[in-house]
Amino acid sequence: MTAERDFIPLQVCVLTVSDTRTAANDTSGDYLVQSLEAAGHRVPMRALMPDDRYRLRAIVAQWIADPEVDGILVTGGTGFTGRDSTPEALLPLLDKEMPGFGELFRAVSVEEIGTSSLQSRAFAGLANATFLFALPGSTSACRTAWEKIIRHQLDARTKPCNLATLRPRLRE
Repeated sequence: MTAERDFIPLQVCVLTVSDTRTAANDTSGDYLVQSLEAAGHRVPMRALMPDDRYRLRAIVAQWIADPEVDGILVTGGTGFTGRDSTPEALLPLLDKEMPGFGELFRAVSVEEIGTSSLQSRAFAGLANATFLFALPGSTSACRTAWEKIIRHQLDARTKPCNLATLRPRLRE
């Protein structure tokens, strides 16, 4: 008989990318922080930055350099408008891409927003043994990503496998 796995609380930073949101109306960032904490994880750092690829890259590089940070959730800047530059800013930092996340997110999103899901450039990957998830800026998209995908993968009790239990082997 296999023993049940214990929950492992992770340290996950949250970054909101927006030219228009403020700390007072950052509903997507608020949702992600509340969801992480309700699940038992810790949020050691949170930031809100404009769509500026070099500033985004700098803060995420700082967070992935911190050995205490297990993951980063980024919301915003994944669309097609002129200022949307999260993929261009952060993909160069990844050591390994996780194409299945973007594929699965868009597949799940079809149920909610139909073919508009093709406009999402959501992605995920691994940078310096830190999980990075880049999500659209809407609160409903963050809810979809969290509830249907990320929450389960950051929970060590999810079977048959999850990202949380891979952490000790990420630096092999």
